[in-house]
Formats: sequence, C-alpha cells, structure tokens
Amino acid sequence: MHTTTVRSEESLKTILKEIRTFVEKKLFPIEQEVLKMEWNKAKILLDGLRQDVKKMGFWCPQVPEAYGGLGLTNRQHGMVSEILGLSPLGHYVFNCQAPDAGNMEILIEFATDDQKQEYLYPLLEGSIRSCFSMTEPDNAGSNPLLMSTTAVRDGDEYVINGHKWFTSSADGASFAIVMAITDPTNPNLYKRTSQIIVPLTTKGIHIVRNIPVMGEAGAGYFSHAEIKYDQCRVPVTNLLGYEGAGFAIAQTRLGPGRIHHCMRWVGICERAFDMMCKYAVSRQMSPGKTLAEKQTIQNWIAECHAEISAARMLVLDAADKIDKYGQENARTEISVIKFYVANVLNNILDKAIQVHGALGITDDTLLSWWYRHERGARIYDGPDEVHKSRVAKEILKSYTNINERSH
Repeated sequence: MHTTTVRSEESLKTILKEIRTFVEKKLFPIEQEVLKMEWNKAKILLDGLRQDVKKMGFWCPQVPEAYGGLGLTNRQHGMVSEILGLSPLGHYVFNCQAPDAGNMEILIEFATDDQKQEYLYPLLEGSIRSCFSMTEPDNAGSNPLLMSTTAVRDGDEYVINGHKWFTSSADGASFAIVMAITDPTNPNLYKRTSQIIVPLTTKGIHIVRNIPVMGEAGAGYFSHAEIKYDQCRVPVTNLLGYEGAGFAIAQTRLGPGRIHHCMRWVGICERAFDMMCKYAVSRQMSPGKTLAEKQTIQNWIAECHAEISAARMLVLDAADKIDKYGQENARTEISVIKFYVANVLNNILDKAIQVHGALGITDDTLLSWWYRHERGARIYDGPDEVHKSRVAKEILKSYTNINERSH
C-alpha cells in the first residue's frame, strides 16, 4: 500500500481554512453559470481554476506526495472532501473527483511502470480524464458477479465484447478501466473477472448515449455513458495486475472511495442546510413573521443539524479505522456510512427544497441540481438494501455464536 503523510492539527487547520476560502470565493460565484454552460466552455474556465489550485499546493489531496499529491490520510482527506462538497465543482477543480480518484488509486497500486507512464501520470497531471466501466444494463448491479462482458485472449491481445452503462464521465475521457470476464469456468466466481485498461479511441467502442438522469443527460465530466464494446482489441499488456484479480483490485478502491463520497455528501448537506436556514429567516409569511418562526421548520432545522453531525462523526470514525487497521477491518463501518449518509443527504435536500417552496424546484438555486444528481447516492456503490443486509449479518454473527455456546 502507498504511504500517507499525517499532518499536524495546526497544519491541517491551515489547509482546511485556505481550501474553504478558495471554494467560497472562487467557486460559489460561478457554479450556477458553469453548470448551465456547454461542457467545452465550462472546461476552459475550470482548467484556469485548476491551475490556481496547483499553485496553492493543494492539487490531488488524496494522492501520495511521491506522486505529486498532498498525501493526506483517509480521515484528513475526508475533511477536505466535505469542504469541496460544498460546491458541485469542488472535487473536479482539485483533481480528486470520482471516477478518476479511484482509478488513480488502483493505478498507483497495481499498474506497471509502462501503464503508469501512459495512463497514471497524465491523469495525475489533470491533462486527461478516465472512467470505470463495470455496471451492465442486463445484469443486477447489486450482484457484480453477474457479468456478461468478456475479454477473450487471442495471441497478444484481448478481444472485448460487452454492454455497459452508467460509465460515469466517459464522454471526453481518454481511457476506461473495464471489468470483464477472462476465466468463465473458474470455480471461484470472484476470480473469473479482470480489469483491463481500454483507450476510448479503440476500434469497436461505441458510446451509445449519455444517459438522461432525471431528465438531464449532461456532458463531459457531468455525464453517465452507455457503451457497447464490439470486438475491441487491446494488448494483453493492458491487463491490471493479473488475470482474475478484477474483484480484488476493485475492493481496494471501495473503502477510501466511500469516505470521499460520504464526506462530499456531508458537504452538500451543509450547503443545503445553510441555504435552508438563510431562507427560513428571510422569507416573510406575513408582515414581521418569517418561516423560521414556524415550529415545523424549527423541528426540521434541529433534526437536520443532528443528522449532519451524526453523519460526519460516523464517516470520520470509519476513515480512522481504515487508516489504523485497514479497510478489511472496517467493512461494517464502511457499509453503515454508505446507507446512512446517503439517506441523510436525501432527507436534507428534500427538507431544504420544501422550505424554499416553489423556488426549491427551480434551477434558480443548486437544490434541484443536487436533487437530480444525488438521488442515485442510495443506489450506486451498492444499493442501501445490500449494505444494510451486510451490516445486519455481521451483527447477528456474534449472537449466533452466543446461542451456539449456550447450547
């Protein structure tokens, strides 16, 4: 595993303060405009801000210093991620956005020197983007063992055939990391699948569409593609790790990835909560009487404050456990934050929209944009129901053992 740099509390406070100032002063004023722009125009504006972040020394906060990043621990980067989550542009401008952040993680860990040269370093530099192609429309995403995409060895090449969707940010990306079955007869289902780097210029790749999410297809980074792989040929040297290591490699990105996601969600909650409170105290219901004086609104504000605080503590606790004991020993905590924080996020956004009334469902605030794009939080990276079942089974194991001993 790569090493991280444990920052002193004072050093971390300075980093967090400077990043928050940048987000509030540089990103808040332009985010509404950028989200309504064509991607090619937005990219030019965002590239300038990315250069500013590099000059500040905060580029790739999650990446080890040896690879040009800040080298923060999972807990420390989680705190950064919360601040970046205050704006839909935050993670992209700091080059720690999904799916690139996860791909950086696995390329650092498993790529050969040649693969790093061609794919990792341009990704770290921010000169290219990438995507992760795993989910399939014909198979249940909650059970990744059900996969139809194949990569058949033919001499020095893999021939890839399959149908993927929700390959986030594929539009304009340079390469995909594709999950495909390479050993369909292996008795160990978890060793049938491999991860293969596939340049998106490869013949036989067809980006069918950017999938409309709640009516919005998006473009560039802000999109989710449906892709067909038809007799795509790539060199066997594009294999990540070894054949059959697909799921093992995927697991290494899940723990840190969920910390990043969940703290980003906490950041969204904080921003939506702030908007809700400001609107409540300013919106007059009658002369001299504001929304904030309504008991229902007061209850919502108290409950939302408690939920955000609880969510933050749960995620930072999970991050601490990953840092100290590894993600294998924090599996229950990782599953808990995934479903808990996703539900808190959905609840906060819903309440904030309700408080704003008709304004809340327009695009005059960020609330409707987040509502469209973050409803999927309860689905991607494993639906809530899968994580709840996993947590319950882990808890019940100890009771089963007690019951067996008592007999």
